Amino acid sequence: MNTITLTLVSHTNAGKTTLARTLLRRDVGEVRDAPHVTQENEPFDLLKANDGAVLRLWDTPGFGDSVRLAERLAQSGNPIGWLLTNVWDRLTDRNFWFSQQILRNVRDEADVVLYLVNATEDPVHVGYIAPEMRILTWVGKPVLVLLNQLGPPRDLAHEEAEITRWRDVFAKTPIVKEVLPLDAFARCWVQEDALLACVESLLSGGKQAHFAALRAAWAARNRQAFDDAMRALAVPLVRAAQARTVLEQHGWLASIVQMAMRVGRRGGKTGPEAKAIEALGNAAAVDIRQSTDALLRLHGLDGTATQKILDRLSAQVGITRPIDENQATVIGGAVIGALSGLVGDLAAGGLTLGGAALSGAVAGALAARLAARGINRLRSTEQTSLAWNEAFLTELTRSSMLRYLAVAHFGRGRGEWTESEFPRHWQPVVDAVIAARSDHLRIALAAGRTHGDATPLADWLGEGCREVLAHLYPQP
Repeated sequence: MNTITLTLVSHTNAGKTTLARTLLRRDVGEVRDAPHVTQENEPFDLLKANDGAVLRLWDTPGFGDSVRLAERLAQSGNPIGWLLTNVWDRLTDRNFWFSQQILRNVRDEADVVLYLVNATEDPVHVGYIAPEMRILTWVGKPVLVLLNQLGPPRDLAHEEAEITRWRDVFAKTPIVKEVLPLDAFARCWVQEDALLACVESLLSGGKQAHFAALRAAWAARNRQAFDDAMRALAVPLVRAAQARTVLEQHGWLASIVQMAMRVGRRGGKTGPEAKAIEALGNAAAVDIRQSTDALLRLHGLDGTATQKILDRLSAQVGITRPIDENQATVIGGAVIGALSGLVGDLAAGGLTLGGAALSGAVAGALAARLAARGINRLRSTEQTSLAWNEAFLTELTRSSMLRYLAVAHFGRGRGEWTESEFPRHWQPVVDAVIAARSDHLRIALAAGRTHGDATPLADWLGEGCREVLAHLYPQP
């Protein structure tokens, strides 16, 4: 069997197992905020290719007292041989015993070492990095440094400055071939591909050929997940574009104004107009909730992670810029009562469109002035219907793109970074893409409204999200 092996190594309690969970897209090992939680080397298969090649990831115990260990090893003419041939007691010589497990795996198994550092620490004052680099240098395997716990994703300039700061630390360590950001709490599959590209460049000829097949399989899996995600986003948008609810009587405008005033005063809902608006909101709530669940499944997030990401999206997927009356009206109508408990809220000058639906928390905020303007009135000789207007559908498209980014960046970390799935610098990037492609978006929405075909909108979302990702993660 052709196996390419990556070994995760770090100082103890730096987040190796958490990163392993994120890369594997499933929960493995034990995660606690304590030293030496992982006590044995443990292998996991990341991927298998059609030619039989396997990409294997080893999780290892962390280094402990690295300074003392490096000093002791330096006294031997054969440092690694001395450490590996001695018998160390697991309880009384924990530091040497754990280090023995790490170095035996690196020597015998690793093609490439993934050395994880806690980016919240100051690299200049971290005392364990230099001795651990000395220890790994004695083994001689190539090392990729991964920056973990970077905090909420920031714009490109800030991230490059952080990477440069760490590259300077490792510049005089020949075994370190590259420094990459890969946060266990908020990474993206685009960053994973950058990691695989670096790994491929470090392999010898034979293994490099097998790894190319593995990387192609990895890329194909990500492309399929991306295409399926765009479809999952497009379907509720098409359904919203087609949504119609029929009023039980004509001459509804005066009645809806009166209803809005009553809702604004008492938070109640009465009459056919309120029921019609509630029906639109109910349908949107169900569709967006199902869409979000599909996104989570596609990204390997289920169980408790599903609720966690919905909670995050509730707080984070927001629109901070002012919105016009048409948008606010439609949202206001959508949220009457029926959407209580779901994600989002309408606040002064701002709107939140969350991962599950629009919020019902602002049922009392519907005002007569807004209610009279925000929902399209579709009249025929026999009936009057209500439907979402173009402004709302565009805003819903925007929130869908942000929702995708949030899910795609959600790592299986312990949740310390409550804002890491939705950094504010995403918003202007998404806005710019929508503005540049607004004509095509209008055409795609029209196709969905007229024919019920989600394909044009899924294609538009795919092109738009790829453009956003290319801006956030430019290729060298």
